[in-house]
Amino acid sequence: MARIDELRLMAKVARLYYGEGLSQAEITARLDIHQSTVSRLLSRAQKAGIVRITLAAPSGLHSELEDAVQAAYGLREAIVVDSIEQEDQIVRDLGAAAAFYLETTLKSKDVVGISSWSAALLATVEAMHPNPRAKGARVVQILGGIGHPGAELHATLLTRRMADLLSGTATLLPAPGAVGSVEAKQIMLKERYVLEAIALFKSITVALVGIGAVEPSRLLASSGNVFSNQELESLSAHGAVGDICLRFFDAEGTPVVTPLNDRVIAIELEDLKRANRVVAIAGGRRKTAAIRGALQGHWINVLITDKATAERLVRTAPDNGRSRPAPVSTAAAKRRRSR
Repeated sequence: MARIDELRLMAKVARLYYGEGLSQAEITARLDIHQSTVSRLLSRAQKAGIVRITLAAPSGLHSELEDAVQAAYGLREAIVVDSIEQEDQIVRDLGAAAAFYLETTLKSKDVVGISSWSAALLATVEAMHPNPRAKGARVVQILGGIGHPGAELHATLLTRRMADLLSGTATLLPAPGAVGSVEAKQIMLKERYVLEAIALFKSITVALVGIGAVEPSRLLASSGNVFSNQELESLSAHGAVGDICLRFFDAEGTPVVTPLNDRVIAIELEDLKRANRVVAIAGGRRKTAAIRGALQGHWINVLITDKATAERLVRTAPDNGRSRPAPVSTAAAKRRRSR
């Protein structure tokens, strides 16, 4: 138990530091004590209960829910935003949150992989501001974008617009996301510019992806990069609940491998996992099962979603919301050690 005179000094130092906003150096000068003593007294004041620090989150923030999602699925980070349960509004709100996240985290040395057919990614790029901190970053398209002429323009603009915002370079993947046959894919893979894009997949440090349900979104459906209804029914019969870059997985996150996979021109899930950060921007009731599957498979490590979806994910998390963190890929581990 501290003596009364020590408690008195402890309280005085705490009041000057926390109440009046003086720096430790200013307190040192005023009370004629060593700065190390000030630091020690502040630390002891917390342990003695003289100082109690509380964090009051502003309205609209959901820190505890974010922590719960992170803990439940072993995520590096979860960002939860307020939105109404209306798909177009969710897309806009997630896009605004993702834009701020990228503006504050992207760096000039990053190689950014970006998917083509995601309304949330389009909303993100539309909400972003030029980012001098990431000047010179490279942006690589990781899902084929050729299809319906109007939709193809969308895919190209998405990649190039992101590169412009970062004052970087854009590498397009000039191929369809899904071709009609394995033979057609083999022909496309011989094209020079397709090979150049694919060669960069293993260098991606930040991947930006949407998460799709088995039933394609309006944007993907309009692109022409979709499978037939019969093929989608076959995917569902094999247990598929969603996809990232047209790579399908089941409710546990296990890849659903069918002959359709051999007709997709996009990054493989295992290559995606090499990235230091795989940022998924997705939400809404229709996509909840797909998001949960992506989390279960640890295909993503950053999730930006809406509040209602986050609550559903926590309620249905494995092991009552307790999950071990996902293993870090070898490539990502090496990059972290080298920093």
